Amino acid sequence: MAIDKLSNEMVQSLVKGALVEDLNKEGDITSRALIPATRTAEASISNRKAGVLCGLDFALAAFAQVDSTLDLTPHKKDGDTLAVNDKILTIKGNARAIMEGERTAINFIGHLSGIASATAHLAALIKHTSAKLYDTRKTTPNLRVVEKYAVHCGGGNNHRIGLYDGILIKDNHIAVVGGVQQALDAVRDIGKNMVVEIEVDTLSQLDTAIAAGTDVVLLDNMPPDILRQAIARIKEAGANITTEASGGINAASIVAIAESGVDYVSVGSITHSAPTLDVGLDISIN
Repeated sequence: MAIDKLSNEMVQSLVKGALVEDLNKEGDITSRALIPATRTAEASISNRKAGVLCGLDFALAAFAQVDSTLDLTPHKKDGDTLAVNDKILTIKGNARAIMEGERTAINFIGHLSGIASATAHLAALIKHTSAKLYDTRKTTPNLRVVEKYAVHCGGGNNHRIGLYDGILIKDNHIAVVGGVQQALDAVRDIGKNMVVEIEVDTLSQLDTAIAAGTDVVLLDNMPPDILRQAIARIKEAGANITTEASGGINAASIVAIAESGVDYVSVGSITHSAPTLDVGLDISIN
């Protein structure tokens, strides 16, 4: 399932909660003390480092929610590549309102653009291979769909959204039921109309999975030479099994892993450890 857009309801709800967190019932007491209520201003949001934009709708919602009369002019769209100091959004209107919405808008753009940028970087590294970059469920609680949307904006692919929309038998499942064979036997009925994926840590487990039958095999923490052996065994068996490599993959290791011939490379760091893209707001008082 590709998350290529977000509902307006989700965006508005998340922004509302973020504004309550920042403003509470008192509002921006600093701006209220310093800036006359009728003062107007013009501001622009731009990025200090190159990257990929994501989260513009959250910024628009943040400013609109603090003051619906603000004049908002986007200059980019989600998924756009940003050069240094590209202008992303112009805001005109009440100066206090601009200050109230600033941090919420920048936090969303910075966080989501950071994920999109990290994704784009890794995707570019393996562009010469047939492997596709996927995310994982290692996401910020309550922001999974949003962060997976950012992965999509960066040119990555979305793995299952949660535990409810795909069968992935992990090592702990295998430990509980007693083995790869037992695990695949147990999901055979429920998995008839779903893709079944199983994680294996060794070539011996892989052999069992091939014989038992699975749609996808997750080759966990295997170096490139072992991955190549795993793919060779699947081909030798004549099995139609998709391969996924996972486990601590980063920019230093992803090329060799992708070049091993795996179909998917899943990377948790693009959501759980992506650096925030440096984004700022510059304001001039009218």
